[in-house]
Amino acid sequence: MGPVSESGPAGGWGRFALAAYGPTTLSSVGHGAIAPLVALSALDLGASVQLSAMVAGLAAIGQLLGDLPASWVATRLGDKRAIVVACLWDAAFLTVACLSRSLPLLAVAVLCFGPAGAVFGLARQSYITESAPAAVRARALSTLGGAFRFGAFLGPLAGAAIIDRWSLSAAYGFAAGMSLLAAGLTLTLPDLPGERVRPGQRPDEAKLWPVLRHYHKVYLRLGTGVMILSLARSCRQVILPLWCAAQGFTAQSTSLVYAVSMAIDTSLFFLGGLIMDRHGRRWVAVPSMIVLGLGLAGLSLAHHPAAVVVMAAVLGLGNGVGAGLVMVLGSDASPAVGRPQFLSGWRLMSDVGNTLAPVAISALVALTASLGLAAVGLGAVVGLGAAWLGSGIPRRSPPPPGGGSA
Repeated sequence: MGPVSESGPAGGWGRFALAAYGPTTLSSVGHGAIAPLVALSALDLGASVQLSAMVAGLAAIGQLLGDLPASWVATRLGDKRAIVVACLWDAAFLTVACLSRSLPLLAVAVLCFGPAGAVFGLARQSYITESAPAAVRARALSTLGGAFRFGAFLGPLAGAAIIDRWSLSAAYGFAAGMSLLAAGLTLTLPDLPGERVRPGQRPDEAKLWPVLRHYHKVYLRLGTGVMILSLARSCRQVILPLWCAAQGFTAQSTSLVYAVSMAIDTSLFFLGGLIMDRHGRRWVAVPSMIVLGLGLAGLSLAHHPAAVVVMAAVLGLGNGVGAGLVMVLGSDASPAVGRPQFLSGWRLMSDVGNTLAPVAISALVALTASLGLAAVGLGAVVGLGAAWLGSGIPRRSPPPPGGGSA
């Protein structure tokens, strides 16, 4: 399968879309189905509320631990095989979770979801970066972000139906099946462009730590802004249901508010990619973060149900238009030689932001003794992050194909 051009990829857009987005959508549906259920599974196995929350957070910790080793897997196996191995690993531990009858075994299974996600995410991003030229890179990566959001939106609906028909543990079996389907779909495809070694390039030419050291200024300039963006996105997912609960919303009403936010979020991915390709990355990066910051701060003033829905919609707008932004900026900055190593460091910074979200909210609530003031504080941090990220994005965007070299 050849690279993508403005007129379409060599094998046709349908084949390219199947290769690039099919496994992501399937995997996201599976993990979306179990995302709300891990804490409930831990409770069923005798864990306290606090311990259940810790078990649910183990997947994020596992992904952090897997971000840097993922480059080793992707370099040696190639993108296609790395995706297959990640899906099979994922399916194996989802099956363990499905069959688990003890809390320690469930915790180990959840922790092992993380490295699979790290390898899968790195390989799929590397594939798109290799396949799509700079002129359409943002649209290609934003569509990848949209595929993830679409799957995450459908997943909880599928999970609810499965639990109603069978049991909670059956949802893990469903997720394992989705990962196996993703692996099977990947196996039917031709070798991905990222697997073809360029003349004179050997996998051992680029080492992880030299690449990370060489690009430390890029990580500081752009990576810090991306970390704050990821923090804002994760805070939105945590603080919105907490604010709904503080306003006396029922669980069903909270779910509807969240669904409104997700519906807007899921519908805007291509618009953001189009703007980035035609006008530059800043025109999405800065407005997206500003809108997220305003949405977080605005929650402190939302005491009526209609106002809460409006703020949820604002948060969905800010997050949705920036779909794929983290991947786009990382792919723009990544070198032609050492791309997996660079992207592993990039994804680590993003995942640190994701993981810090609950800690940041807890710390701000403790300092201010108010969820509303904590939301304002988060909005201010995101606003500063917008200024930092905007100043670091190169004015010439997108860059020439191939990036730099280590």
